[in-house]
Amino acid sequence: MVKKIVTKFREGIKNASEIGYHIVVLCLSAGIAMSLPTVATSFLAYWTKVEKEKASLVALEIVVAALLIIVMTYIRRSVKDRKLAKMAIDAGFVSFFPHRARRAEDGIRKLRETQGRGRTVMVIGSSGYDTLRDQVGDLTTVLDKCLGANIMLVNPFSQGASARIRAIADPMMSIEKYREGVRQSIELLKRLQAVGKSVKLKLYSDPPLLKLVILGDYLWMQHYHTDLDIQEMPEYVLRHNANDHGLYTLCYQYFVQRWERTEIPEYDLETDELVYRNKNGGEVRREQFWPEDVPQSREQERDVPALIATTSTTMAHPALELAMCRMEMEEAGPL
Repeated sequence: MVKKIVTKFREGIKNASEIGYHIVVLCLSAGIAMSLPTVATSFLAYWTKVEKEKASLVALEIVVAALLIIVMTYIRRSVKDRKLAKMAIDAGFVSFFPHRARRAEDGIRKLRETQGRGRTVMVIGSSGYDTLRDQVGDLTTVLDKCLGANIMLVNPFSQGASARIRAIADPMMSIEKYREGVRQSIELLKRLQAVGKSVKLKLYSDPPLLKLVILGDYLWMQHYHTDLDIQEMPEYVLRHNANDHGLYTLCYQYFVQRWERTEIPEYDLETDELVYRNKNGGEVRREQFWPEDVPQSREQERDVPALIATTSTTMAHPALELAMCRMEMEEAGPL
């Protein structure tokens, strides 16, 4: 209820500002029109004085020349900026955020909420923690309203994950924390699947290159630098348009090609297993994902036979002692 009131209040302010802008323009045009006779009379009186003084005339010419240079430079830059803007529109660029600010975060969050409603979210990331759970890249509300999600994360037990951690060289980041971030992301996806969302997760093994979030006609992209954290990299917002040469189409095809690669296994959210498939989509084999769970079960299986053997040996000791006592009594004979 409060959110609707705030939204209506903002729309009212926006409409009032547009009306006020038109009123200001009308007032300025009327003021300029009414002041033209006075300005013309003053200019003619000033010109009669200036035309007889060479120093004033030279100064006026210098001022006019400077103004012409400024105006021509502004026009030339405006034309150049318009060409660049047209190229950016044709490429599909909407926004560019070199650094995250509070206002930019609010705009990103609102746009993601509107574009993600009733659609399938497609994400390529690293551990997924900063994308799915962090306040900076919060997609939790979007995932709650979407139809489904196709997520691709880095396998935390692969060489790509280890190489990524070593390249960042952040003392606050370790491979254990990285794996814990992947585990928490998987738990979030499990909860989404439990409420009826169509959620699919794949784990790739090569180092991450791009962080992509595709929501409807908009796409958010960041580049994984070799030795910098993803939060320090700029973020680009792309929009789908009718032009085939737009960057949105390129990034979308990049996601689809990686998603359809058969060598990238799918993660079974119910059994915590990696599912490998062939080119036809048939299942080939399954592997347990979390390696630390397997040794514990094997150790327990090894402990059980040892416990049984110890128990049986302990139970056999009284019978053996009784037999030895009888043999000693028979050898000693009657007293």
